[in-house]
Amino acid sequence: MRAAGDSDKLFAGSIPEIYDAYLVPLIFEPYAADLASRLASRTFSNLLELAAGTGVVTRHLAAKLAASVSIVATDLNQPMLDRASAVGTARPVEWRQADALQLPFGDATFDAVVCQFGVMFFPDKARAFAEARRVLRPGGVFLFNVWDRLEENEFAATVTDALARMFPDNPPRFMARVPHGYHDRLAIERDLARAGFTHKPEIQTLTEHSYAATPRIPAMAYCQGTPLRNELEERAVDRLAEATDFAAAAIAARFGNDAVDGKIQALVISVEN
Repeated sequence: MRAAGDSDKLFAGSIPEIYDAYLVPLIFEPYAADLASRLASRTFSNLLELAAGTGVVTRHLAAKLAASVSIVATDLNQPMLDRASAVGTARPVEWRQADALQLPFGDATFDAVVCQFGVMFFPDKARAFAEARRVLRPGGVFLFNVWDRLEENEFAATVTDALARMFPDNPPRFMARVPHGYHDRLAIERDLARAGFTHKPEIQTLTEHSYAATPRIPAMAYCQGTPLRNELEERAVDRLAEATDFAAAAIAARFGNDAVDGKIQALVISVEN
């Protein structure tokens, strides 16, 4: 059995495809558009994206930023980059496998570093932030977002609660532990300061709504399109479909049997180098 820390970061098998087809439109699109819009108002020549995943932010950046801005999009998981590259972007982007804790770029290389919902997965946040600062030019910006606490994100909370009832002796806690586990503003400020950022970060709460045509869509997104799937298969490899059905029933019980609408909430953090 893999250690929890290993499975929390594993996006392999069919996860990248399901993630991109179900989870991206469900919860990531509005925040990707927000990050790209914030950067589009700035003047710079090149940008580094960390934890690009299947490329939702990359696609928005490629569409909104000036053609003269070069974009390097990285992720630790090559299968996610493979999916991102296959989907493509409006203009050329450099896709590169890289560990955010040890970036393969020189000092003061980029004008901006952006990361959507990736820092929660970094095992050493301050070290990753220090790497982002190292590759930023003076005056550059580090822009990222993180999910707010689980209770503020209704579909994720409903799925987590349902699976705790299904596996009462060993409830899967991936969603609370990782995606929704790094939302304390003081902790974020402290880690940025430890990384060497001297400017006070700007932290904003951004609330959106998540829509799906059926309750099964968010159940598929979370149970089979995230590393939560690894937790479920480690508990009972033959019960993934049952767990997905159980989560879908819980969403239907709370939000209805037809189209569903749930609150999502995140923090957006911007800090100057």
